[in-house]
Amino acid sequence: MAQKSESGIVETFKTIFWALLIAGVFRTLFFQPFWIPSGSMKDTLLIGDFLFVNKMAYGYSRYSCPFSSSTFSPCPIEGRLFGSEPQRGDVVVFRHPTKNVDFIKRLIGLPGDRIQMVNGVLNINGTPIKIADGGTFEEIKEPQGSQGLMPRCTNDPVGLGGTCIKQRQLETLPGNTPNDPPVTHSTLNITDAWVVDNTPVFTVPEGEYFFMGDNRDNSEDSRFPAAAGGLGFVPKEMLVGRADRVIFSSAGKSLFYFWTWRADRFFKAIQ
Repeated sequence: MAQKSESGIVETFKTIFWALLIAGVFRTLFFQPFWIPSGSMKDTLLIGDFLFVNKMAYGYSRYSCPFSSSTFSPCPIEGRLFGSEPQRGDVVVFRHPTKNVDFIKRLIGLPGDRIQMVNGVLNINGTPIKIADGGTFEEIKEPQGSQGLMPRCTNDPVGLGGTCIKQRQLETLPGNTPNDPPVTHSTLNITDAWVVDNTPVFTVPEGEYFFMGDNRDNSEDSRFPAAAGGLGFVPKEMLVGRADRVIFSSAGKSLFYFWTWRADRFFKAIQ
C-alpha cells in the first residue's frame, strides 16, 4: 500500500514538472501574457485588457525569457536570434531600458528616422503625417484598474461618475518602405501642452527605436529622454514581441472579476 502511495506521489511530481516545463517553453518561445495596467495606449488598449504577446514576430533576445532582468537572463543570447524588422505602427511590448519593467507602446520611429511633434502633429523625416477627425472617446470618470487610476478628460473638471471626454484623431503612419501599406490608428488628445506637442527633432540611432503612446498627453514614451527619467530610445534587443489581439478585458480591479469583463473586447484585433 505504501509503495502504491509513493508511486502516486512520484507520478504527481512528474506531471507537475512536465506541465511547468511545457508552460515555460511555450511562454519563452511563443506567447507571453500581458495585462494593461495604465491608460497610455487608450483608446487602442484599455486598462484591464489582457493579451498575449507574439514573441516570434521579431525573433528572440535575452529579454525573451521569463524573469530576465538588465543584469541576468536565463536566456544567454547575444543580440537577437531569427530577428526580423518590426513595422512602423506595430504595438510592441519591450523592456524599459532603465526601469527593468515591460512597457507597451506604438512603434513610431525606425533607425535613421527624424521624429518631431509640431503643434500636436507628428512629423516623420520632416513630413507631417496624415490625420483625420475621429470624433470623441468617452468613458466614466471613476478609478480604473488595480491601481485605481483616474482618467484625465478634455472636459475637466468632471465629477465622479460623470462622462469623461477626449478628442480622438485617426493618424496614418507610412510603412517601413514606400511599397509597404500605411497604418491607420487612433490617438487621443486631452489638452494642448507645449512640452509634448512641440518637441526637438529626435534622430533615431542605428539599432534603436522610437515609441509613443496613443494617449498622447498621458504617456511616458520616447519624447522624454531616459537620462531625465523617461523612456528615450529603445534598443532592438529589448523588444519582447508584438501585441496582435486582446483576449479579454476587465473593467474591474482584477482580471478575475469576470462580471466586469467588457463584452465588446473578446478577441479584439489591435490596430
